[in-house]
Amino acid sequence: MKPSELPQLLAEIALADPRVRRTDEIERRAQILMWAGILTDVPYDYAVRAVQKHYAKSTWPILPADIATKWAATVRDRMLRDVDPTPPVDPDNATAYRHALAAHRRAVITGQQPVIEHQALTTGPEAAEVEARMAKLGDYLTTEARDALAAYRPAAAARASAIRAGQPDALAVACPVETCRAYAGRPCTRPGRGGTRHTLTEGAHPSRTEAATAKARTAA
Repeated sequence: MKPSELPQLLAEIALADPRVRRTDEIERRAQILMWAGILTDVPYDYAVRAVQKHYAKSTWPILPADIATKWAATVRDRMLRDVDPTPPVDPDNATAYRHALAAHRRAVITGQQPVIEHQALTTGPEAAEVEARMAKLGDYLTTEARDALAAYRPAAAARASAIRAGQPDALAVACPVETCRAYAGRPCTRPGRGGTRHTLTEGAHPSRTEAATAKARTAA
């Protein structure tokens, strides 16, 4: 915002809050310089909207920091959502490339251009290919790797097999068995000698499976 725009902004604020107005000429000039220094990066139109929103909800006098903070949050949100497009310049011309990117970002920040966001592939052959790849990958293990490790991870293998078969995921809920009480995501255990615990390799407690089934039916 230019210092020349501050008198008009302060005049508009004073219409809603006379407490902001300074009658002493020295104080008025000092106020303009102070506000101009704080709001140097804030567009005038944005500052006006911020003032309107402030007094629509609050009776407290607005401070320049209130406007500057809102502007910083807006800029941060736009930059986090924006995807830099490929500049229409020779990519080998590093200077022109950087200038084009900077110009795009300035335009997005100031609202002269809309944010260019990531577009998800939701339809078409490309989307089907992505979905097939994601299904093959699973989560942090590929399906092939998970199958190869099944013999060494019987509880996890049993859980994956049940999910693939359309059965409820027993480990999605906490175990209600008094001697187990395993948290959601943790395998069931049973007490052993000397205070030890043994993990159930054959699956979950039946009552836990029933609880998972009931939860799935409720969600459906």
